[in-house]
Amino acid sequence: MKKRVLYSEANYAALVRKQGYFVDKTRYLAQLERVENPVFLRPRRFGKSLLCSILRYYYDRNYAAQFDELFGQTWIGQHPTGQQNQYIVLYLNFSTIATGPTIQEIESSFKRQCNAILSGMRKFYAPLLDDMSALDINAPVADNLSVFLSHLWLSGLPRLYVIIDEYDNFANQLVTGHKDLLFQQLVAEDSFFKSFFKTLKEGRETGAIANVFMTGVLPILIDELASGFNIASIITLDQEFEAMVGFTQSEVDQLLDEVYADYALDPTTRQEVDTVIKNYYNGYHFVNPQGEALYNSTILMYFLLHLTRYQQMPEYLTDLNLRTDLSWVRRLTSAHAGDTEAFVTQLTSENRIAYDKNFLISKFNTVQFFQPGFYPISFFYLGMLTQQDNFFLRLPNLNIRQIFIEYFNELHQIDVSTRYSELMQGFVNQPNLEVLFAGYWREYIGQFPEAIFTHVNENFYRSTFFELCSRYLSKWFTWNVERSYPSGKSDLEFVGKYHEKFAGLRWVIEFKYYSNTELRKLNTAIESFALQPEDTVQIAGYVEGLRREYPEAQIAQFVIYCFGNQGFRVFAL
Repeated sequence: MKKRVLYSEANYAALVRKQGYFVDKTRYLAQLERVENPVFLRPRRFGKSLLCSILRYYYDRNYAAQFDELFGQTWIGQHPTGQQNQYIVLYLNFSTIATGPTIQEIESSFKRQCNAILSGMRKFYAPLLDDMSALDINAPVADNLSVFLSHLWLSGLPRLYVIIDEYDNFANQLVTGHKDLLFQQLVAEDSFFKSFFKTLKEGRETGAIANVFMTGVLPILIDELASGFNIASIITLDQEFEAMVGFTQSEVDQLLDEVYADYALDPTTRQEVDTVIKNYYNGYHFVNPQGEALYNSTILMYFLLHLTRYQQMPEYLTDLNLRTDLSWVRRLTSAHAGDTEAFVTQLTSENRIAYDKNFLISKFNTVQFFQPGFYPISFFYLGMLTQQDNFFLRLPNLNIRQIFIEYFNELHQIDVSTRYSELMQGFVNQPNLEVLFAGYWREYIGQFPEAIFTHVNENFYRSTFFELCSRYLSKWFTWNVERSYPSGKSDLEFVGKYHEKFAGLRWVIEFKYYSNTELRKLNTAIESFALQPEDTVQIAGYVEGLRREYPEAQIAQFVIYCFGNQGFRVFAL
């Protein structure tokens, strides 16, 4: 039976029963059993909720009869740990807790949802819990949880396994929304929230709770809860669990093999598809910058859903849901306009930013979170930056690079939406790189004040030109940025999509930059500037490597010289 691409499906049983594609990560369940109260932080849309669902179905005694159906073909099904289907499972998802204008309204939402789940346990685990008295749905959640745990312990019933997905979700909304008073009330020593975690801790100490597994995004909340839940083991930066969510290259290769076979996709398109998804969805290093990079699994499934449904790549390679991360960036950086502009400009021009790894491996608080010097660490946890090495972070892939350049344009009030239609339409009708770049220079570069050009380099032109083109030409093209060849890395490549009118077309572009000061020292007019022999040799090396990979491609090569904000030359070789 042909499998299905189930984009954003976070219920493991539904995924299995609907015959969805599944990358088996179940070996990590055995590894997690060696950790007390693990807390695992990863950016949004990386597969944390599916992992929680897998844990739920594996440990919940109510699904013992379905173990073979759900896990028979998985690693853990072939190597069960002995703890499978042994527990009563309390599964909570805090992403649904509403953040009202007062702490009382937040507590009310917390009560409604958590007490409803605790009360429903009596029916869900009938007749096991028939003797337990009904809980008061208006009582504090900590009180009801305490009653529940006492009943389990005194009655000799199976222990509780607690799973909390997105444990910090509504707290993060308070932090990034600068609702400092509400956040401090939330984590106060006598707050309903800290009381809940104190009860979890007590349950672990008495043995009524077998383990507590939590996922989240930021380490702020776990730091604030230290006095109430100081038993947590934060495994976020543990090498053993780096690939517990997200996909490795070998996992993606195997997945693509299955997809291409099941849907009879043209095998000649595979190489191009592999390159595109690596450029746009790969590149995350959470623990070891020298280790294997990871793919964003959820966004990759978005791509595969379109590929299987329409037999072609999606027009826009960025899932629109990913763009909501830009709102996080705005809220995080809004208090320090000048520092924010410098931070974003450096990433746009350099694609790297220095960081202190000591901060990465330690907890931090809300005050640090909003400090400009701490931006690299905050953005790492949000998934906007990844480790390049032990000294610098960088943007992980073209998806995130587009988001940052979009924010760069916003900070500088650059119009990228109303003045380019005729230019782009003309290019689609008759592709001409020099005309296209001239339009970019006139309409885009012309909007910047001269001061900005003391902080830019060739990467600035390459990145902003790529982002602008991707807004209008994604129906027909994908792009490579810094593609590796034996002789080095190319700056920018236009790649015609295999199913569109420019299929087979590949343009290799090398950018060179001279500042306004350097231009004056050249003592020559821009229109008289000649193509430099060393640049011809450099780009020829890239093209030679490209021809070996794609012998049938229609390859063109260009060198673009940018002279501050004074002008440019485009040479077609």
